[in-house]
Amino acid sequence: MGTSPRVVIIGAGIVGMNLADELSGRGWDRISVLDRGPLPLTGGSTSHAPGLVFQTNASKTMTEFARYTVEKFLGLEVDGGWCFNQLGGLEVATTPERLADLHRKQGWATSWGVEGSVLDPKDCVRLHPLVDESRILGGLYVPTDGLAKASRVVVALARRVAARGVVLRGLTEVTGIEQHGGRVTGVTTTAGVIPADIVVSCAGFWGVEIGAMAGMDVPLLPLAHQYAKTGRIPELAGRSSDLTEATLPILRHQDQDLYFREHVDRLGIGTYAHRPMPVDLRELSSSTDISESDMPSMQPFTAADFAPSWKQSQLLLPCLDTAEVEEGFNGIFSFTPDGGPLIGESADLEGFWIAEAVWVTHSAGVARAVAQLLIEGRSEIELHGCDVHRFEQVQLSPEYVSETSQQNFVEIYDVLHPLQPRRSPRNLRVSPFHVRQRELGAVFLESAGWERPHWFDANAELLGELPPEWIPPERDAWSAKFHSPIAAVEAWRTRTAVAMYDMTPLKRLEISGPGALALLDRLTTGKMDKSVGSVTYTLALDEAGGVRSDLTVTRLSADTFQVGANGNLDLDHFRRHAPADGSVHIRDITGGTCCIGLWGPRARDVVAPLSRDDFSNENFKYFRAEKVRIGGIPVTAMRLSYVGELGWELYASADNGLRLWDVLWAEGQRYGVIAAGRAAFNSLRLEKGYRSWGTDMTTEHNPYEAGLGFAVRKQKDGFAGHAALQGISEATVQRRLTCLTIDDRRSVVLGQEPVFLDGEPCGYVTSAAFGHTVGAPIAYAWLPASAEIGARVEIEYFGARISATVTAEPLFDPAMTKIKS
Repeated sequence: MGTSPRVVIIGAGIVGMNLADELSGRGWDRISVLDRGPLPLTGGSTSHAPGLVFQTNASKTMTEFARYTVEKFLGLEVDGGWCFNQLGGLEVATTPERLADLHRKQGWATSWGVEGSVLDPKDCVRLHPLVDESRILGGLYVPTDGLAKASRVVVALARRVAARGVVLRGLTEVTGIEQHGGRVTGVTTTAGVIPADIVVSCAGFWGVEIGAMAGMDVPLLPLAHQYAKTGRIPELAGRSSDLTEATLPILRHQDQDLYFREHVDRLGIGTYAHRPMPVDLRELSSSTDISESDMPSMQPFTAADFAPSWKQSQLLLPCLDTAEVEEGFNGIFSFTPDGGPLIGESADLEGFWIAEAVWVTHSAGVARAVAQLLIEGRSEIELHGCDVHRFEQVQLSPEYVSETSQQNFVEIYDVLHPLQPRRSPRNLRVSPFHVRQRELGAVFLESAGWERPHWFDANAELLGELPPEWIPPERDAWSAKFHSPIAAVEAWRTRTAVAMYDMTPLKRLEISGPGALALLDRLTTGKMDKSVGSVTYTLALDEAGGVRSDLTVTRLSADTFQVGANGNLDLDHFRRHAPADGSVHIRDITGGTCCIGLWGPRARDVVAPLSRDDFSNENFKYFRAEKVRIGGIPVTAMRLSYVGELGWELYASADNGLRLWDVLWAEGQRYGVIAAGRAAFNSLRLEKGYRSWGTDMTTEHNPYEAGLGFAVRKQKDGFAGHAALQGISEATVQRRLTCLTIDDRRSVVLGQEPVFLDGEPCGYVTSAAFGHTVGAPIAYAWLPASAEIGARVEIEYFGARISATVTAEPLFDPAMTKIKS
């Protein structure tokens, strides 16, 4: 009798089979893999995937998934046939904008430890002689990229897992998920019920249906994507055999949404240049008579959609002028609202997991991460951008998923700015202050459905009043996108007068009940049993001591706490760990409340006349909270500030929000109050060295590396992650989140750029902004602990090196005199 849980994996494609391999390789011995199609060619996306593996991604996590996939597949073969052909990957540029972007991507590769170089046109053509040199400006070459033979990988893994005792069941359709008492108990199939302790859906584009059987929303849209094969091309004759298939690097022409790979003496061409084609799964063939050219996931080829891509292909590759398209299909793949995979356990059905919207490129990496989650409770690779619970409820509606997933299809190869907002849908979530913000000419960007002002055009008239030392330098075109010099005005007024910031979009949880204190004490690093009115900055760690979130916890009464969190993942985390006895109630109160950050040296002058409550420094200390009335409005006032100035976060119910804004605005006119946005906010918080979870630190980093050791209470034990921190301190860490100032005092970087020490890559930038108060650009970066204050480093920005200096932090008000005045 086995000792491991009974696991049923739904889907025998490249994700499901990799997961079976990762689990069985770690000793789990009761695993079944099911698929509605025949084995090994099941008819899902894996069966027709062209298999191009380009590793470089803006996401460190996705790059690491891909790198592991390459490493694993290189070690597989089937009867002498390769599973990964490491030909290298070449992305060519035909516009200056794309060439610049390839330099940016080469920076990502360097940041994440992948070798890559930007080549001139001649070197590109030496690598890929079919390319017309006159058409291109250069290319990014990554020698470790290549072709994955997805169907052959599945065969190799199937053989390996079968030898370990994994049960593989083809032609077995799942019709239901069995459950009892909130736990999964098995899977109902056309062959009967299969008992299970853990069920993992790796069903690909069928994932929405499988999730629905477990009562889980899976925000995924199946879309068809065109792939064509040419007839024989003389220029390829004799280069490859049926065994090797290809010798040239895999090729992307992203300016025209195209990619290419060899099929011996023919070319395969994939395109995203066509209209989005959502697929109704009810219309798919249910036939189990599957072949390489006929399967449910292969829709009929629509030649008219392909025609423009064929013309562009002929321009880039002149050898196609005399070729023809001999065959093609519209293959079904999974897309999501933000383009990321979907990994995680159901919030409502324990033991039901998903690993969906995963492409061949990332398949082995995702499978390893899920296996580690199941067996060890955490993944060695950070997963917050992949967790299915990252989405807000409004983002789970079928209409939202459909529109945003189609937009991701359209933009998949576009050059996208890190601040680029979603075009549609918009205005899904607005704060009570939205009407006033519009009157002030707010320029809104979007996050998690929220409209968030980044600056206000009404403040442009103050640009002429800026003191000379506050006038920001001109920016390059890229860093100037989605930015305005008005941010300097807003930072100036925050530092010298007073400003109002809309903090409503920040996630707020109410945790209450007789068990609330014990829960918070167990899940955080700080002291929770403090007096009513205390505010505590604390961390939530995973069991390995990684930072899974940073939080502000306010004790509103003996058994009621308000938690300032980072997003839906925190809500999911607290709910999962809440006791089952009903002693803790957890509510997301974000939508029913609002918050104004009133900050600046005149903040007390604004608020004091509006209230009978005492806002003096003696009575209302830093990091304290009080229930007060402002202009007659019930407000929870918390004296804390993310911008490093005197002030309060003022919370009210949503129905009172607009009135609160108006009251403060009217009184503030005497003190030069302005509305300020996220651009100024980000600059000010970096001057104070305040971290942003998910950007500056994640579960990959412990508190001492992240400069947050002060949030770990030394006298406290028993909290999640405590054991892992033993023996670790600021003195023992090998890397640190480090403050850099840029030497030329004008070059602004944006994040994810590689950093060089003594000419060698040693880390990467996390957050960056122009520091308006200090008059210099700031960048925070992960660097070796040996990079001490005063060390000179270089940041690579679009292929150029920018000098920077390791600087003591915080840059502004290190004695905290302003914030505590």
